[in-house]
Amino acid sequence: MRISALLVVCFLVLTQTGCGVYSFTGASTGESKTVSIIYFKNNAPLAPPTFSQKFTETLRDKFTSQTSLTLVPSKGDLNFEGFVTGYATAPVAIQGNETAALNRLTITVSVTFTNAKDEKQNFEQSFTRFADFNSSQSLAAVQDQLVTEINDQLVQDIFNKSVINW
Repeated sequence: MRISALLVVCFLVLTQTGCGVYSFTGASTGESKTVSIIYFKNNAPLAPPTFSQKFTETLRDKFTSQTSLTLVPSKGDLNFEGFVTGYATAPVAIQGNETAALNRLTITVSVTFTNAKDEKQNFEQSFTRFADFNSSQSLAAVQDQLVTEINDQLVQDIFNKSVINW
């Protein structure tokens, strides 16, 4: 009985592995061994000066911690580059006295992804995420927390689009 159970487990393991390298996050890097993430320049006039650096580092950290890819300065098997194109606040929930109850910080990043091993995976796309904050708070008071939250969401979206093939 134990031998047949072991054989079933071995069979399932062998038949469920496909082409490519998969991680526990669901990431499929195929035959790729390296990733390059070029510094994302800030083209959004209202973005804090440190935003581009934080975004680029968050994206790099995601790929080095959740894939087996090696980070290289340029010309990786997977290559990311782009710009921060939008950083804006706007009221979203108007109260009866025509004042905002909530404000929204919206950040947009334009990404060019190139997969040297599979050109069908290449894309150019803008990713936008937002977070709301109470209008009684100043943006300066909540900006670091919101930027971190939005950064994580943008990076997850880019990660999913490029290496999660569900």
